[in-house]
Amino acid sequence: MRTTVTLESEVEVRLRALMKERGIGFKEAINSALRAGLDLDPVVDLEFPSYDLGRPLVDLSHASRLAAAMEDEEVLRKMSAGR
Repeated sequence: MRTTVTLESEVEVRLRALMKERGIGFKEAINSALRAGLDLDPVVDLEFPSYDLGRPLVDLSHASRLAAAMEDEEVLRKMSAGR
């Protein structure tokens, strides 16, 4: 099969290095790289346990307000500690 492929510059550099390393031509390097990529095992889906922690103790719908309130509390704590 003949086709035109546009390679990103980094891919071309790596492909040319492969050609030099193995002493092969462009066509063989392309086919080898494609085969290697196609032969990779599929990505495995990982599952992690989840836990119900109940309802949040604060309203998380306005995270920036929560962050500001937490920062205000920290400033007040530092002021009361004499810092």
